Amino acid sequence: MNNNFAAPLRRIVLALGFGALALMTGCATVAHPDPRDPWESYNRAMTRFNDDVDKAIMKPVATVYKDVLPQPVRTGVGNFFGNLGDAWSFVNNVLQAKPEGALHSFWRVVVNTTIGLGGVLDPASEMNLERHREDFGQTLGRWGAESGPYLVLPILGPSTLRDTIALPVDYLGRPQAQIQDVPVRNSLTVLEAVDTRARLLGVEQLLDQAALDPYTFQRDAFLQKRSNDVHDGAPPDEERYDLDEPAAPAK
Repeated sequence: MNNNFAAPLRRIVLALGFGALALMTGCATVAHPDPRDPWESYNRAMTRFNDDVDKAIMKPVATVYKDVLPQPVRTGVGNFFGNLGDAWSFVNNVLQAKPEGALHSFWRVVVNTTIGLGGVLDPASEMNLERHREDFGQTLGRWGAESGPYLVLPILGPSTLRDTIALPVDYLGRPQAQIQDVPVRNSLTVLEAVDTRARLLGVEQLLDQAALDPYTFQRDAFLQKRSNDVHDGAPPDEERYDLDEPAAPAK
């Protein structure tokens, strides 16, 4: 494997490995976990860890970023990374046999990369080319892979077992991963993370006010969103991968 890709992948594997270690030591302390969240003890501990990292590093950096850069610049940064995301969405729309989504994603990339000055501007939206966000986790779900248990990853946050398995493919599929210059690629990764966090400033306050248990609220909202993503806004009544087949009625 190319060394440029090997190092970031090793970091992902190590992070997941530490998460698995914490999982093995902490998943048995919740008496009656939600069937979708059998590893709740670990997930709550990892959520607290991620919150601490966010308060110590990500939130302060994102706050400075938002205060220093004017809104038009931040909008341009968001558009740029959105355009890169459209390229990977195109691939996943094709893999999911969604021609409309694939065409919209393709033309969004073409229009925004050319007329939009490399994606900094977003004329494609003004042309009614809708953004169809798709990732490899959704692609797996499209073809029948169940979400599996809820899982909170170190630093990366809420996920599911299916999405975690898809994570290396999503990483390598992003256009950023094809950049050979390691400092440039890493700088873009950091900038994307900071820009994303800056757009979420204030969300934690709303989260604390919305529910008595922010963890449960965040988990349920995430799982509902991912189900909507996979099923294009029309999810089944409930995904229950954890239950046995119903017993035959007594005669």
